[in-house]
Amino acid sequence: MKSSHSSAATFAAFDDPNLLAYGGLAPAVRLAERCGLPGLVRARVRLDEAGNGAGAAPDAKVMSLVAAMLAGAESIDDTDVLRHGAMRRAFTGMHAPSTLGSFLRAFTWGHVRQLQSAARVFTCQLSGHCNLLPGSDQVVYLDIDSKVKQVYGAMKNELRA
Repeated sequence: MKSSHSSAATFAAFDDPNLLAYGGLAPAVRLAERCGLPGLVRARVRLDEAGNGAGAAPDAKVMSLVAAMLAGAESIDDTDVLRHGAMRRAFTGMHAPSTLGSFLRAFTWGHVRQLQSAARVFTCQLSGHCNLLPGSDQVVYLDIDSKVKQVYGAMKNELRA
């Protein structure tokens, strides 16, 4: 068998405003809401001293970040996937990449600890809701690495590899 030597004359564009490219986000976001993630973040994460409004609505911003990561976002610029096609009709309270970047830049070590506190409780609620750990009536160890380190300059590309 031999492949064709001519290039394909086919073009695909996904620019339909009714298209929902990440339809699997809906059940994942609903599960996070059902397990209380927005309320946990609202109760535990306080960025009151952020001067530019970056600390406003931390629950919505964390939910936007979680949804973007579920859709494959690996950087702040990638969170723009949430503003694609019919996403605005399927979800409310999505934030622009620049807003999410300002939010994350406002974090200090203490704010990271606040978010970790919410994540610990959320993980327990998620585990209980989804039976993620069958046999957990015995001792279970769950290791979730949460190292947070500022990355900048030339080192940024080396650390991402």
